[in-house]
Amino acid sequence: DPHPALKAAVPQSPMVDGWMGDDWFHNGAFRTFGFDYDLGQTVKKGGGAVPKGTGDEYSAYLEAGSAADYARAYGLLDLPVVRKVLEHPSYDAWWQGQAVDKLLEKRKLTVPTMLVVGQWDQEDSYGAPAVYRALEKQDAANDMVSLVIGPWRHSQVNYEARALGPLQWEGDTGLQFRTRYMKPFLDCHLKSNPPPCTTPPVLTYATGANQWEVSQQWPAGTPTPLYLGSNFGLSWTRPEAGSDSYVSDPAKPVPMLPRPVHMQGEEWRTWLVHDQRFVDGRPDVLSYTTGTLDKPVHVKGAPKVDLRAATTGRDSDFVVKLIDVYPQENSANPAMAGYQLGIGIEIFRGRYVHGFSTPAPLEPGKTYAFQWSLPNVDHVFLPGHKIMVQVQSSLFPLYDRNPQSWVNSIMEAKPEDYMKATETIHRGGDAASAVWLPIIQD
Repeated sequence: DPHPALKAAVPQSPMVDGWMGDDWFHNGAFRTFGFDYDLGQTVKKGGGAVPKGTGDEYSAYLEAGSAADYARAYGLLDLPVVRKVLEHPSYDAWWQGQAVDKLLEKRKLTVPTMLVVGQWDQEDSYGAPAVYRALEKQDAANDMVSLVIGPWRHSQVNYEARALGPLQWEGDTGLQFRTRYMKPFLDCHLKSNPPPCTTPPVLTYATGANQWEVSQQWPAGTPTPLYLGSNFGLSWTRPEAGSDSYVSDPAKPVPMLPRPVHMQGEEWRTWLVHDQRFVDGRPDVLSYTTGTLDKPVHVKGAPKVDLRAATTGRDSDFVVKLIDVYPQENSANPAMAGYQLGIGIEIFRGRYVHGFSTPAPLEPGKTYAFQWSLPNVDHVFLPGHKIMVQVQSSLFPLYDRNPQSWVNSIMEAKPEDYMKATETIHRGGDAASAVWLPIIQD
């Protein structure tokens, strides 16, 4: 409901839906660092991170138990927002009623809006593309709402942005965007004698090729399946039927970073671009890889996961990572030799396979189609590189552990609820697991 004086808006990394994919949950899995955010936003004194010391956060969350047990241990139940989050573990009317994209979709778009997000936004990757999808339906002339995806972490657009972790760009991409695109957008809507508006409908930075690109729509690529295959390969054609299995043990969850884990500072800001070789080879992580690419593969959009899987438990999480594997011989940048760069990492909580507002136990041994989206990207897998897909069932301590037995609320799980489960990933035939890549034919 904009004020009449509002002539243009540039929402940057907007937090839009705290359950679907922004701060508190992703596809039903609770993001434990939300407790730190809740504390900092609520109290007058002693805000910031929960005072759990400077040790390994992996150990701190594992020893605490469930999310509710952790909240009790640190006195967080005194915070009204923490109580609310614990009371609403599923996508009920409380969460749906505050989803900004749903609210905006019902209103006439009257303010030119440039939505900005980082490709590796570790906090709010969901919001900007979700609002773009909601508003683009009203933008018949393709000039009222635009989407910008830069090669950034959360809010890096406001800082120097020549690099992210080990990745180096062609100049300061934040400054390039602000001067070449954001300022002209504001000038044409705010100045008394404005210049013509030349705002791109979609502006993205193609990582890998390292250049800005303009598109007329988003997603821009054509959905193309990359199938999980035999011998841990990936195939562009549907393979013969088969399966691979691993044991998921909540007592030994897969870490999000090499231990000790610190979800703060530079480690937190850059965790999404950390080298994934630290888990490649774990018995509870399956890694599928293409052969060496002989031509570039350019993806522009949100890759879609179609994972056909079964569990011996009554609930399970699944994490899929889309990874760019650098050549072992990389003389131009030896530090990146063999690097496994996460292009998209996302989780899905199995109990929501029939709908995010209708959790239900899984039938042991039954094969389900778990389907969700990875974050929006513009990335070029270069010749000489490989594409990898990793599958696992935990990403800890960023996401709370799934007990893998059935409990009404995972937030309130008790120690005896956590149990091992065998996860079976089906490939080929009638149960062909795949990641659908939005590919541009360059």
